[in-house]
Amino acid sequence: MTAKAVTRHARAKINLCLHVTGQRENGYHLLDSLVCFADVGDVLHVAPADHLSLHVDGLLSEGVPTDGRNLVLKAAKLFEHPEGATITLTKNLPNAAGIGGGSADAAAALLAMAELWDQPIPDNVVQLGADVPVCLAPMALRMRGVGEDLSLIPPLPPLWAVMVNPRIAVETPPVFKALKNKNNAGLSEMPEWHDAREFAAWCAMQRNDLQAPAIELAPVIEQTLDALHPSLLARMSGSGATCFGLCESAEQAEILATQIRAEHPNWWVVATTFS
Repeated sequence: MTAKAVTRHARAKINLCLHVTGQRENGYHLLDSLVCFADVGDVLHVAPADHLSLHVDGLLSEGVPTDGRNLVLKAAKLFEHPEGATITLTKNLPNAAGIGGGSADAAAALLAMAELWDQPIPDNVVQLGADVPVCLAPMALRMRGVGEDLSLIPPLPPLWAVMVNPRIAVETPPVFKALKNKNNAGLSEMPEWHDAREFAAWCAMQRNDLQAPAIELAPVIEQTLDALHPSLLARMSGSGATCFGLCESAEQAEILATQIRAEHPNWWVVATTFS
C-alpha cells in the first residue's frame, strides 16, 4: 500500500445518443450509444487506514448511502485483496440523473484503490454496472452491447453545453420497462465533424430511445427540454432526468445557463464542455 492519499475525479457521463437495439434473455438491454464526458463531476479522495470506510459530503450528498449499497464500496470490495482505506466522496452531481454518477464514482474508486493498494483493477467490473467500463477511461467512445463493447469514434469538435436537472430522481428500470420497442436501429455512420453545429445536425438525426418513456414517468423532463431549446440541440441523457443543450460557444452556454437559473432557481444548472 502506498502511504500517499489519492484523489480521482468522477466526470459526468453524457449519452449524446442512445439507441436501444435489443434485449438478451437475461433481461439486459443492448445499446448503441455515443458517450462523452462533461467537465464537471464528483471527487473521490482515498487515504490509507486500518479499515474500509466511506464518508459522503458535498452540496448534493443528501440521500447518498454510505453503506454497502454504495457502488464505491462495492468497487473497493471487488479487489482480490481489499485492504483498509478512508474514502471521502464529494457529490457535485445529482443522483439517479442519467449521467452515470454512481458508475463514474465506482470507476474512480477502482482507479484510486488500484493506486493506493498497488493492485491491478479487477476484470469483472461490468458487474458493478454497464457504464463502469466506459467511465474507467473518460473519453468520447461508441458503447455497444450491454456496455462492454467500446470503440473509438471520429474526434469530437469543441462542444460547449448546458446541463440541467429539474431535481427529480428517475430510476432506470421503470424507464426501460416503459419502453415499447426494444429492437431499434443502431447509430448511423459517423462522419468527420468540423464544428459544434455540424455535430449537432448529425446528432439530431439520432435518438435517445429512453427519452419518450422517461417523459411519461416524469413529465417535467419535457419542460426541461423546452428550457434548453435556444441551444443547437436539446436532449435527455441516459434514462434521465438530466438534459443537455449543445451550444456554439462558452459565452452562449453561460448566457443560456444564467437564463435557466433565473427562471428555475431550484434546478441544477451547469455550463460546461463535453469531450
